[in-house]
Amino acid sequence: MGAIFLLLLASSLHASSPPGEKPFPRREARRFPGCVRCCAPAELPGSITSSRYARMTSDSFYSMPKVQPTIDITILKGEKGEAGERGIPGPEGKAGEPGLRGYHGRKGQKGQAGPPGDSCKQHYVAFSVGRSKPLHSSDYYQHVTFDTEFVNLHKHFNMFTGKFFCYVPGIYFFNLNVHTWNYKETYLHIMRNDKEAAILYSQPSERSIMQSQSLMLDLQEGDEVWVRMFKRERENAIYSEEFDVYITFNGHLIKPAVE
Repeated sequence: MGAIFLLLLASSLHASSPPGEKPFPRREARRFPGCVRCCAPAELPGSITSSRYARMTSDSFYSMPKVQPTIDITILKGEKGEAGERGIPGPEGKAGEPGLRGYHGRKGQKGQAGPPGDSCKQHYVAFSVGRSKPLHSSDYYQHVTFDTEFVNLHKHFNMFTGKFFCYVPGIYFFNLNVHTWNYKETYLHIMRNDKEAAILYSQPSERSIMQSQSLMLDLQEGDEVWVRMFKRERENAIYSEEFDVYITFNGHLIKPAVE
């Protein structure tokens, strides 16, 4: 009785579904093919194999997986080749704009002093010498020497010979100062090599006085400037004392020939 009641209830529910709505679709039962032999597919009938292939290709449950092969490129990579020859350099590009001026660097350390230069090429020449002893002329020409050295840069004045030797050509200024002797003539020459350049002269007098002579000379390298006493009929002499120098001879370079 219970089974008959349930069957009548199901039929009434199906009949009472609202109009316009489709009844639930019925799920068809899957039909499985009959048993076939899997060890010898060539012996299967043609209809069975074709239906099986169609069913496996159409149904996603039986679709074949897609295989995408991958290749390891590192296995195919060869060894590193040798470097080729250097190519020809390309054309030079245009010069760029100058950059900004950089900052001043630190001041470097003081360098060592260099070797002394050639004394013949020095552009500073000066000397000042004196004589502390009187001198009387004993010969027609007598060389005046000096025994006191005040200034003698680079030793261009030879105290032994009493001559200034020109190492640096140029224009020089020279000055000679002497003290005359009472009642005696004073006659001296400022010499350039073997020729008189200037004369210092004073006549005999009751009083002794200071006499001076100055000049400029354009000297060449190797020229010599010195002082000599010239004797005539009268006695010629110049005066000086051991503690007071009255006789001086000075010279210095004004302008070198090559600067």
